[in-house]
Amino acid sequence: MKRFEILLLLCLVSCSLFAQGNAKPFVIPELTQWSGEDGRIELSGRVLIQDKRLKRVGEQFLEDYRELFQKPLVMASGKARKGDIVLSLVKDKSLGEEGYKLSIRDVVILSAQKGRGVYWGTRTLLQMQEQHTSLPKGTAIDIPQYPLRGFMIDAGRKYIPMDYLRHLVKILSYYKMNTLQVHLNDNGFKQFFGNDWAKTPAAFRLECDTYPGLTAKDGSYTKKEFIALEKLGEQCGVEVIPEIDVPAHSLAFTHYKPEIGSKEYGMDHLDLFNPDTYAFLDGLFKEYLSGKDPVFRSKHVNIGTDEYSNKDQRVVEKFRAFTDHYLALVQSYGKEPMLWGALTHAKGSTPVRHENVLMNVWYNGYADPQEMKKEGYQMVSIPDGWVYIVPAAGYYYDYLDCKMLYQEWTPAHIGEVTFQEQDPQIEGGMFAVWNDHYGNGITVKDIHHRFYPAMQTLAVKCWTGQKTKLPYEQFDKLRLNLSEAPGVNDLGRLPQDSLSLAQVTSGQPLGLPVSEVGYDYRVSFDVDCAKEDKGTILFSSPNAVFYLSDPRDGKVGFCREGYLNTFNYRVPAQGKVSVCIEGDHKETRLYVDGKLREKLGPLNVYAFSPDRLLNTMVDSDTKPEVYIPSGTMHYQRTLFFPLQKAGNFRSSVSSLKVKRMK
Repeated sequence: MKRFEILLLLCLVSCSLFAQGNAKPFVIPELTQWSGEDGRIELSGRVLIQDKRLKRVGEQFLEDYRELFQKPLVMASGKARKGDIVLSLVKDKSLGEEGYKLSIRDVVILSAQKGRGVYWGTRTLLQMQEQHTSLPKGTAIDIPQYPLRGFMIDAGRKYIPMDYLRHLVKILSYYKMNTLQVHLNDNGFKQFFGNDWAKTPAAFRLECDTYPGLTAKDGSYTKKEFIALEKLGEQCGVEVIPEIDVPAHSLAFTHYKPEIGSKEYGMDHLDLFNPDTYAFLDGLFKEYLSGKDPVFRSKHVNIGTDEYSNKDQRVVEKFRAFTDHYLALVQSYGKEPMLWGALTHAKGSTPVRHENVLMNVWYNGYADPQEMKKEGYQMVSIPDGWVYIVPAAGYYYDYLDCKMLYQEWTPAHIGEVTFQEQDPQIEGGMFAVWNDHYGNGITVKDIHHRFYPAMQTLAVKCWTGQKTKLPYEQFDKLRLNLSEAPGVNDLGRLPQDSLSLAQVTSGQPLGLPVSEVGYDYRVSFDVDCAKEDKGTILFSSPNAVFYLSDPRDGKVGFCREGYLNTFNYRVPAQGKVSVCIEGDHKETRLYVDGKLREKLGPLNVYAFSPDRLLNTMVDSDTKPEVYIPSGTMHYQRTLFFPLQKAGNFRSSVSSLKVKRMK
């Protein structure tokens, strides 16, 4: 090759590299398009709004920026200056309802056709600022591949506090997930409760005036609270979808009104041939759907309809008629109904409407997605074999296989069926947490530890889809650099590798920057011992207490969400000991004077024993019963360690050290 040809080739390569500019910035979900330029820009701290319809979006952006970075952005007017952020609306149908364009040059211009798109763009800017003080110059065009991107949580079998539901809205929003489905009623499995439906826990979690006494007593939501949750979702771009699951999973309703329970299929099934069943449910749905300002504000309402028996064709036809009745009822209130797919399982001749109906397609044996497409249903991809979490159950996933999902899944994959990407009848994808095993020791913190990495992964797969370019190993490393959401730290992350406190003062706040530390941690402290009464608390937080002397046996232990767990160790009445607690998502370990004393890991217990009760529940009328292994429950003894306040104790506690282990 001649010399001038070599020089020309080198020049072309250099120009090509130069033209590439900045690499695509890391955010979740990954940007669908990026064209990098050279250089970076420092923000000025000013935000300009070019359309008054974006005022609320701008205010939210400023509020979240202040929460994340402890410094303000200010709303400005006039001509944009270097480093300013400009929010604007443009007429560009290619951006759709949620897409946006982000131009980062001397001025940062965020534009979209709709306010929702501008809002999602501010999430991108916040995540970019979390990782770098300056922004890379370039242009992003970011358009979701699927319009519905969400998460379903089972609040029926396990009460999920409203504070956590509100945090879920904020977290989903920060990652451009736009749907939260709340499963409001369900029940435990009777084999763990003496094989007796009457003793099996069941709950309907919403305040109810039509049927006084129906609302669960172990945790529920007032109408006012639920409406406030929906409004928060509207503010954050997240639709909160309520679900009342019938005619199976309905033990809460038959506990209240036994005559509507099925004598043939079990009391968790409603009797489809009893007119009182329909009168009861019509009244229930009316309470939340009627009126000028209904309790259920969202566009969608889910009526359940999964897992009813199909062994009798007469029952199948009645089930189909029941399903159509409640789809029609929800539509009569101006809502778009959702349901769990069951119409392949319940194949029959009775028509079930499909227009303006959205189906959660979860198991192809219950609803074959190809059949459902032919019948005209809009579908949400939520395949159980890919995206179901059932904490510590021993079936489905305890933690989702995020690597597999990142590399192989999009909402076009439903079970073993793969559709074309962005098939117009696939609205999008969701994942779910089902709390099947009532009484298994799983806490909201344990649920969150499972939810969060799955949510980050599926946020990418539902927004970016097959356009994902970043290798999973890089994604999995970089995702840890992002916050859960502005003002949210439900993972109990430490702001640094370790914290310490020379002296712990009885009865006083600890003054640490976190109220609890999540997995994986080591907490150590020295105790100059004195005789303590049973029930002496050493540390507490809103979610847990750690006992120096537990209320039952006077041992070292902890209680969270009504579950009391103790180590087989008592602090002496005098002398000095060094105590260390280590905790991860599987077990909690006690060390005394540097030696391991005990591990509290999963405890396998079994269904049905009247003579060996599992004595772990505090302030509960129902306890799982233990017996010959006919059904296994994996009772969990994990702990997010509480660090908000010291209890009232006689001993002297010093040298508190909190360390992150991973």
